[in-house]
Amino acid sequence: MSAIVSCNLMNNNTEVRSAVRRLTLVNFRNYKYLRLNLNMPFIVLGGENGTGKTNVLEALSFLSQGRGLRSAKLSEVKTFDFLAQQQPSPVFINNSGWAVSAQVERFGEEFNIGTAVESFVKEVEYNETKEVERRIVQVNNQKLSSQNELGNYLSVIWVTPQMDRLFQGGSQLRRSFLDRIVYTFDVEHARRISSYDNLYKQWLQILKSGNINTSWLNVLEEQMSAIGVAIAAARKEQIQKLNTFIEQNPDDIFPDALLSLDGTIEKMLDNKPAIYVEDFYRESLFNQRRSILFNDTNSNLSKTDLCVLYKKKNVPASLCSTGEQKALLLSIILAHSRSLLYTKSIPSILLLDEVAAHLDDIKKNAFLNKIKHMRLQAWLTTTDLSEFASFNNISQFFEVKNNTLREVTLSF
Repeated sequence: MSAIVSCNLMNNNTEVRSAVRRLTLVNFRNYKYLRLNLNMPFIVLGGENGTGKTNVLEALSFLSQGRGLRSAKLSEVKTFDFLAQQQPSPVFINNSGWAVSAQVERFGEEFNIGTAVESFVKEVEYNETKEVERRIVQVNNQKLSSQNELGNYLSVIWVTPQMDRLFQGGSQLRRSFLDRIVYTFDVEHARRISSYDNLYKQWLQILKSGNINTSWLNVLEEQMSAIGVAIAAARKEQIQKLNTFIEQNPDDIFPDALLSLDGTIEKMLDNKPAIYVEDFYRESLFNQRRSILFNDTNSNLSKTDLCVLYKKKNVPASLCSTGEQKALLLSIILAHSRSLLYTKSIPSILLLDEVAAHLDDIKKNAFLNKIKHMRLQAWLTTTDLSEFASFNNISQFFEVKNNTLREVTLSF
């Protein structure tokens, strides 16, 4: 069945800088229709694994630019047909696509923000078309030209269990993590990443097709070099700012991290002008053409890596214990949230999926208290609601079961 949960207005003791006051999901994952009215800084979702707790956080993550905390395709998000048939919903709901909307309060002002999927017909070849989906976004019922504009209205930061392996896995995960940080400070960074990826796909397709168009390759390489250097410069600038902020605001509980970038272009920007680096980038792409043609290893210059050092121990994060790695991750998240708040006056909404894993009670409570003191709203998931009982006075608790959310009161 669907769930509609109503709550009273927030009181002054639980005032936050930015918060979702109402969340509505339509045809999203296991929810045919869900509406939550909210009034607390901490929203705690409890239930067994696989009940849909993370799906609610994912819906919130789609209120920012990108593909959400799971990096899902649009077609993967829509409610499965068999679930849609089982769940009754308001008469205005149909099965044509999914949507997420929220009423957000920021510094006392309210606005509505939403995202949905629409289908349209696209010509793929001469006299041949296909139906494709695209994501649309709007604020106060006004359609935005790009989802990247969402960064001007809402900052969403998340921590998921998959990120516990951030320092052990491949560089792509760390690069995506870094780019999410850059997005929140520079909304154009997402557009640059998307543009570069599209250009790179065109460049690769031409080379592998065997129908070499040298003039068009030259144009693509010119554009890729300019955008690639701009991406590297934005990453480099953000790392410098974050390191400076961490150094000037040491944490009393979580280990201070030192961040750096392992990338050819970033290192060249340390002592070479951007125009020189762009020329090098373009020449490197030209030299890679032969490697692509003969299926040799392709070295993509944009594949930089984020390196993290446990500053006090002078030990790379990859060599730290599981608990230390989680603490380092949360240290970066806290520094990111503080820096965004104190340098740009942009409060974040935090999505914390099973955040207590690998943390002792001292660090767990310290982390949540720091969020509380920053007056940020946090959404947390757990298999045991009592895990957050010490924050009962500033929390709303929901039991997630059978595709519904039911507000509950913890008893002591």
